[in-house]
Amino acid sequence: MHLPVTASTALAVNSLVAWSSGKLIAATSTTESYDIVGLIRHAIASTDSDYADERLVEVEVPTEKNVVYECEVTSGLVAADRGLFQDLTDADTINRAASTYDIAQCVKVISTTKGWFLLNIGVDARRKAAS
Repeated sequence: MHLPVTASTALAVNSLVAWSSGKLIAATSTTESYDIVGLIRHAIASTDSDYADERLVEVEVPTEKNVVYECEVTSGLVAADRGLFQDLTDADTINRAASTYDIAQCVKVISTTKGWFLLNIGVDARRKAAS
């Protein structure tokens, strides 16, 4: 999809983006899963000629339930993390030590800092049960 991005916002390729005031921003460690739209397909750098412009950017929006993404992890990913939901550290990294917002579910461990994840994002995102 092509969606509006907030002007003067740097984003790394394949980082998660979320809605804020009708435009996209980088997802954060406290972004709710239902606010995350998808992954930006092209990096936005402060040196880009249109960096300060409001414009449409290409976003990959997973429409299937079991799309698997390879993601970086803060550290310590182990086999016992498979099947568990984790949060974000930032728009590019999974925080395997946190599970409040439940953004990603680990399905395969590649190394202690990389794994395959199902993303729990968008309007149909699973909400964590109240404790």
